[in-house]
Amino acid sequence: MKLHDLRPNKGSTKKSKRIGRGYGSGKGKTGGKGMMGQKARSGPNPYRTFEGGQNRLVKRMPFKRGFTNIWRIEYQVVNLDRLSDLATTGEAITPELLLEARVIRKKDMPVKVLGDGEAARGLTVHAHKFSTSAREKIEAAGGSVVELPWVVERRSRSKGPNPSMRNRAPVQK
Repeated sequence: MKLHDLRPNKGSTKKSKRIGRGYGSGKGKTGGKGMMGQKARSGPNPYRTFEGGQNRLVKRMPFKRGFTNIWRIEYQVVNLDRLSDLATTGEAITPELLLEARVIRKKDMPVKVLGDGEAARGLTVHAHKFSTSAREKIEAAGGSVVELPWVVERRSRSKGPNPSMRNRAPVQK
């Protein structure tokens, strides 16, 4: 047996349809490319956003300038006058208490206290961030400020452990 004697098994291959070889072939004239427009011609197609000469959508949209910080932390803001209303009980004001009192809406967002209004006497406030004026007003009224840590969960791009490492035995040291 020689290399030129090799043939694929019977029925394993299908003969390709000859395109554009007359009306009788079933794929004549335009050869399955539809009407004879720009996309039927040879060569590259027009760019993805092309709309036939009409001003394209991306050009009609308002122009966005600047930079978007993808790690920006959005805070739920609470003013001192709202905290003073809650301060009647004398307990420390925490994000949990603010959520219970419906001053804030989400428990998975950090809280920032702003200095609009007056601070109640002896107020202990637990929050993730304070404005300078809020901190000064609370401490001037004899209260204390406790800044809570906020850890940003940064998801990695990988979908899990490396597949090649999955079935390996742990390394003995």
